[in-house]
Amino acid sequence: MLYPNDTQAQMGLLYIHFPEMQKYIFSSVRFIIPAIVFTLVLLIAFIFTIYTIFRQKRLTEIKNDFINNMTHEFKTPISTISLAAQMLGDGSVTKSESMLKHLSGIIVDETKRLRFQVEKVLRKELDANRVIQDIVTTFRLKVETAGGSIDAHVEAAKDMVFVDEMHFTNVVFNLMDNAIKYKHPDRPLQLRVSTENTDSRYIIRVADNGIGIKKEDLKKIFEKFYRVHTGNRHDVKGFGLGLAYVKNVVTALGGNIHAESEYGRGTTFIISLPLLK
Repeated sequence: MLYPNDTQAQMGLLYIHFPEMQKYIFSSVRFIIPAIVFTLVLLIAFIFTIYTIFRQKRLTEIKNDFINNMTHEFKTPISTISLAAQMLGDGSVTKSESMLKHLSGIIVDETKRLRFQVEKVLRKELDANRVIQDIVTTFRLKVETAGGSIDAHVEAAKDMVFVDEMHFTNVVFNLMDNAIKYKHPDRPLQLRVSTENTDSRYIIRVADNGIGIKKEDLKKIFEKFYRVHTGNRHDVKGFGLGLAYVKNVVTALGGNIHAESEYGRGTTFIISLPLLK
């Protein structure tokens, strides 16, 4: 110290009283609150937009599935009517009154089926044995034209089910149509349709002696757009929608379906539906 005899300096303390500090801080950051609110609004709008996009995408998929399924279901009755009409143009066929009556009945039935496709059909109590017998009668011409035979063993004692007749008919038609598509090239097609009861269920079996399905394919045949590889055969057309449609319809009707097959020997589709209580 240069001047040790001088008086020591006193320490000064400054006390600040801030009675409205919270109000001051709030006024300092008040511009942030509108920004936060605006950000939340943008976030909600973004989430709603994403939800709407995904919902529209789902609706578009449902619409496309519906169009694809309906287009697929129009093929069978149209081809059957076309085949019957071609046979009516054959002079030898028209000379047989019974064949003429049979063909006209097929055309009437298939026309009725087409009408069912475009009408809103609700589920109802259905005599399944009768419907399956009618389907077999209608489909017999197509099987015989393909050089095969079809047998029906409609033996279920209880056959009242609660289903949509149009879709129920389409399911059986699809399975029988697949039997023709995948028939064995070296032997005539033998198609067998049978019904039975197991506990409180109505069982339908559609069996053929076609080319069969390999084990690795059997797990995937009900997937949409999946098609079994047919080797050197290129005459089987389709988009892999038929069995996916069948699976969806059977599930929607409260039933289940599975396939049993031995490659090279044939395939059996088994449908189980609940009986009407």
